Amino acid sequence: MRKILVVGAGQSGLQLALGLQSKGYEVTLMSNRTADEIRTGRVMSTQCMFDTALQHERDLRINFWEQQAPKIQGLGVSVAAPDATRPIDWLGRLKGYAQSVDQRVKMAGWLDTFAQRGGQLVIHGASVADLDYFSRTYDLTLVAAGKGELVSMFGRDAARSPYDAPQRALAVSYVHGLDPRPEHPDTEAVRCNLVPGVGELFVMPTLTTSGRADILFWEGIPGGPLDAFQGIRSPGEHLALTLDLMEKFTPWEHARATKAELTDEGATLAGRYAPVVRNPIGRLPGGGLVLGVADVVVANDPITGQGSNSAAKCAASYLSSILMHGDKPFDEPWMKATFDKYWFTTGKPVTQWTNAMLGVPPEHVLNLIGAAGQLHPVADRFANGFDNPADFDAYFYDPEDAADYLAEVAASAQPSASSSD
Repeated sequence: MRKILVVGAGQSGLQLALGLQSKGYEVTLMSNRTADEIRTGRVMSTQCMFDTALQHERDLRINFWEQQAPKIQGLGVSVAAPDATRPIDWLGRLKGYAQSVDQRVKMAGWLDTFAQRGGQLVIHGASVADLDYFSRTYDLTLVAAGKGELVSMFGRDAARSPYDAPQRALAVSYVHGLDPRPEHPDTEAVRCNLVPGVGELFVMPTLTTSGRADILFWEGIPGGPLDAFQGIRSPGEHLALTLDLMEKFTPWEHARATKAELTDEGATLAGRYAPVVRNPIGRLPGGGLVLGVADVVVANDPITGQGSNSAAKCAASYLSSILMHGDKPFDEPWMKATFDKYWFTTGKPVTQWTNAMLGVPPEHVLNLIGAAGQLHPVADRFANGFDNPADFDAYFYDPEDAADYLAEVAASAQPSASSSD
């Protein structure tokens, strides 16, 4: 029986550990926190996962919260004008529903499941020296802990990393008491509110420790008016500032948040990080090799909501590569090929799209977003791109491709008065 060490208990590490465990591998999982510490701690992300990523969980039969979590049927885009009106407002329909499950719920539950199924669980914040010692007794070591000392083993890939500083200041609040959007009161949807030159507000339904809730997520351009959360000391202050900014920049969202209150004392999160792609193979002091997983090696800004989706897809891709490799050694060429398979199918398209969305949108992208308000197929295709970012390559990046696509849709589709109908 092959022995594998997985370091990190997030989406990718736990999904990989559970997947390998189900296939008969002897798996050791290292986590820096217990399940109870995760469950009672602070929120960690926003994690809206789309159909393809959710299917990987279904395939492993670890989709334990699928019936309880809100089923997100659409993705809406609103664009704010300088006077805080919204000249663009539409909803695209998803082919398969998306879901968000608070990682405190999911990761704690998966950690318990791994242990209950007989997995070797080690609660320890691993260092490079620890891995240098432990890895010698394993056939393969996978590093899925995206922060801390271990990341230093994976050098920055400058050719794939155009940014060397954070591109957004992030501020998250989980709340109860948010009213439905009046335009679609019966449709659960992610709402992407774009405030040109300022940042973005995302609003999404989720399942948290206390049941159904909504996430309010500001992404602010550094140095701008949304970059205001660094000095906040209490969760209540954090929510109050979130709502004040909503009232100023997205009053249509603020109007349904008048009764919003935090789900718990750990329901806020603020921070920032620079998007980066790293070399996938880390070399330990003793010469051993480890393979980086998910955001250890491809960490994008959450503006496109791809973090958990990419983590699930990376875990599924690596699991497939491990299973196909049989009893052969997990050497450096295999590690490189395993990462390349993930990079070209998922990592590269996500990185290209995310980096494009972080910049000032060119005229043809503004035209696409505007046209989606009149042409349902454009709205739907954009929304479903969150599930399959590779599709953006066909029409999103090149002005001629965008113009050809809009002309084709306009010629074949019946335009509607508004996607809000």
